[in-house]
Amino acid sequence: MSAACDFVALHTGQKMPLIGLGTWKSERGQVKEAVKYALSVGYRHIDCAAAYSNEAEIGEAFQECLGPNKVIKREDLFVTSKLWNTKHHPDDVEPALRKTLGDLKLDYLDLYLMHWPHAFERGDNLFPKNPDNTMRYDYTDYKDTWKAMEKLVEKGLVKAIGLSNFNSRQIDDVLSVATVKPAVLQVECHPYLAQNELIAHCQKRGLVVTAYSPLGSPDRMWKHPDEPVLLEEPGIKKLAEKYNKSPAQIILRWQVQRKVVAIPKSVTPARIQQNVQVFDFSLTEEEMSHIGSLNKNWRYIVPMITVNGKLVARDAGHPYYPFNDPY
Repeated sequence: MSAACDFVALHTGQKMPLIGLGTWKSERGQVKEAVKYALSVGYRHIDCAAAYSNEAEIGEAFQECLGPNKVIKREDLFVTSKLWNTKHHPDDVEPALRKTLGDLKLDYLDLYLMHWPHAFERGDNLFPKNPDNTMRYDYTDYKDTWKAMEKLVEKGLVKAIGLSNFNSRQIDDVLSVATVKPAVLQVECHPYLAQNELIAHCQKRGLVVTAYSPLGSPDRMWKHPDEPVLLEEPGIKKLAEKYNKSPAQIILRWQVQRKVVAIPKSVTPARIQQNVQVFDFSLTEEEMSHIGSLNKNWRYIVPMITVNGKLVARDAGHPYYPFNDPY
């Protein structure tokens, strides 16, 4: 039952479970129970972030479920968190991590990611804005932030460091200065945004890829009325019938079968359990390539804001905004 046996090895030697529980948009009051339930049905990988504003509650779940006299030992669990955009200044990196560790009630993280390449104005307001609703940016070079993150590994506060929402050029830029190499790139990835080129780029350079919103993020804030619904894709529904699985399980199987880690978010017990039950069947090569061919380069997760009555990409004006490149 446990998903712990199905993992990918990081360049550090760590074993990262191929399915983890995502916690973005999991409300306070729900996320603690979701994490406890996930741990009880075999999850051994939890994906967190300071910006989700729910780490203290996840910490309560860890406190109840983890420890020397508990069912799960700390070393059996893989925990990821992320450095937020307001904490890119090198002096802010360690304090930000220590806040996360305090909230999660942990002594160390297995993986710490830079959440985005671009920085916001320093401070404790997660989303600092100008009067016209545009973001207040900071222009710290992410390579300087990276050097500060490397020190966290030296201090034993994190076992591995990595990147989130970086494009291929930015990854190479970090690699050019890194003494501790990034172990993971976490990006939006699903059959409509298959990320084939970016995954190949990462695998060549020894990075494992984690897919966020692997089911197309059906509950996010900025929906286009005419956007395609991944879980309704006919080819995927057909495979679900063939294997007696749900469309979500087919999509997650496609990711793990190509050695991409997936972190579906749910607070619903039945779905949490279903999402980890993807290791008892395999797709054929033809089915794998059929799912891969559904790619439309459709990015669901582009933070949007309203400026002068118009919906615009929140961070597209920042020089380090990652999505202006093809991949």
